[in-house]
Amino acid sequence: MSRKEMARDLRRRRMLGMIDPEEAELIQAVETMRPRTRADCANAERPCLFVACKHHLYLDVNPETGSIKLNFPDKEIWELEETCALDVADKGGITLEEVGAIMNLTRERIRQVETRGLLKLREATEVELDPHDAQRTAGRRD
Repeated sequence: MSRKEMARDLRRRRMLGMIDPEEAELIQAVETMRPRTRADCANAERPCLFVACKHHLYLDVNPETGSIKLNFPDKEIWELEETCALDVADKGGITLEEVGAIMNLTRERIRQVETRGLLKLREATEVELDPHDAQRTAGRRD
């Protein structure tokens, strides 16, 4: 469940009188602690406990179904060496093996994801020219 969906659900439960005041206070306290930008969290304490953050490595939430997939079902958050994808990216280039260890995936699966991502980038950045524009441009001398 995304943060916006959680906020909507909280408002709905408040309106229906289904929320405990202590729960509301706790939620508010956590929300005020939650970093809003990368600058807010770059030097924050690690491991990061905000698993609802889309950059957290502990779990993934399917935005369509709301289902949760634990990336490390055999570990607790504090047992992870890395908890934030942005921290990993800040380190610069790392090997497929290192990414696999961080993401709890095999080297081959990381390679497949990398290949698919590069293909999507290539397709998104290709400039498709109108054949008529190409002919007009080719005939012009600057």
